[in-house]
This record gives sequence, structure tokens and C-alpha cells, in this order.
Amino acid sequence: MPTYDYECRVCSHTFEATQSMFDEPLKDCPKCGKDVRRIICGGSGVIFKGSGFYVNDSKGKNAASKSSASQGGEPKPDASIKPAAPAAAASKESA
Repeated sequence: MPTYDYECRVCSHTFEATQSMFDEPLKDCPKCGKDVRRIICGGSGVIFKGSGFYVNDSKGKNAASKSSASQGGEPKPDASIKPAAPAAAASKESA
């Protein structure tokens, strides 16, 4: 649930209240009982929960080959990718 900031219009007391987005805004100051207004603020930002958000969470078994390529080393070729046949050889086979 979001946290809202309020300020009393009379005594300038500020406070926070955790409310549902569907709740009506508070109307009374807890300090003096007079009228309050809800303050619009920037929020707290994004909160990341779970795995996959940190460098050490995203590394898999291929981390060594990826890190050597990013550090200036030669990238290792992927054995599952087959090189394309040259165009001259392909035209002889089709003739």
C-alpha cells in the first residue's frame, strides 16, 4: 500500500499515512484536529525484489567466456553456430 504525506493547514504538522489507493484522503490533523491537505511527492522510486537484478544473479555457466570478451580478450566461437557456405560453392552444387 502506498504511503501518503499530509500537512495541517493550521499548525503545519506533517505526517505520513499508509492507505489504500481507494481510501478517501484524511481530513483531520492528529495533533490539533483541524483540516489537512495531502502533499504530492515524488515517491520512493523502484524497489527490486527477487533474483536477476544484480550482476552476480545474472551470470550463468558461460560467465567466463562472456567476461573475457568484455575485458578485451578474443571471444570464443560458439560451436552450435555453423558457418555459411561460400557463394561459389553453393552455385556449383545447384548447377
